[in-house]
Formats: sequence, structure tokens, C-alpha cells
Amino acid sequence: MSGVELPYSEPVRLHQVGTGVTRTLEPDAAARARIAKALDLTSLDAFVAEMSLAPSPVGWRLTGRVKASLAQTCGITLEPLPLEVEAPFTISLAEAVDEDSEEIVITLDDESPDLVEGGQVDLGQYAVEQLALLLDPFPRKPGAEFVQPPEPTEISPFAVLKQLRPSDEG
Repeated sequence: MSGVELPYSEPVRLHQVGTGVTRTLEPDAAARARIAKALDLTSLDAFVAEMSLAPSPVGWRLTGRVKASLAQTCGITLEPLPLEVEAPFTISLAEAVDEDSEEIVITLDDESPDLVEGGQVDLGQYAVEQLALLLDPFPRKPGAEFVQPPEPTEISPFAVLKQLRPSDEG
């Protein structure tokens, strides 16, 4: 991801993990503003991610919980829609295999692990990603409904001319 500005970054080098690393991430107001902008939120008042990174048979396992107080924009009324989200997550990570290597990694998991490059895992990036997955892609206030405007009955340009013609009544 070179050249891409991340809204929040908390890298951990893999050689520092040892038997496991646990972190509680609480972005400051400036970082929350960047995250809110990146995720198209009206506001992000609170955001906490509790994360644990530990070795696993395949590479590493990142587990944790994200919790946030935020507001999305209602897609119908365009008003702020306050929301509290909280959910656990688990992500498998594996080091990217060097292309010159003849080693083949076979996993029996249903999902393939995220590849780690550069010897580090960005916990902040994963926290923001997990928050994004909890958001409603089409937020709408309770009771708000989209009403289709009525279709024009006649769209022909001759319809206007018909209205201008004097009537045959008389």
C-alpha cells in the first residue's frame, strides 16, 4: 500500500510479537476525523479496538473486538443517523512467501489468510477495516421510505402542441 494515506496506522513488527501482543487502540480526535472522512461518516465520537496478535500454526491469528459510537447519513432524509456498533473478529495472517522460494503453503481453512508483507502488521488498518465491515451500506432512519415520483403520463413533444390547439367545442 505504498503511496496510500491510511486514516489510522498502528504497525507492529512481527519479530516483536513473540508469544503474543495485546493492544487497545483508541484513536485521538484527529485520527477519528480522518477515519470518519475515509468511511463517509457524519461523525465518529468514540472508537476503541482491543486486539491480540499471536502465532498460529499457519502464521498469526489476529483477534479482537471493535466498538464505536458514530453517525452515518440517512440515504433518504440525509439526516445524521446515530449508531452504536460492537463486534468481535478473527483474522488469519500468513507471511507472504518469497517468489524464489520453492515452499508451498497449503491451508485447510475455508478462508485463505491475509498476506503480511514487510514484516509488520498494521493493527490500525485492521481496526478501521473491521469498523467498515460493521457499517450499513444503505443507512436509513426507521420509518423513512423512498417514494418514487410519478412518471409523466405523456412524454411526447406533441403533447404540448395538443394543449395549445383550440378545442372543437363550440
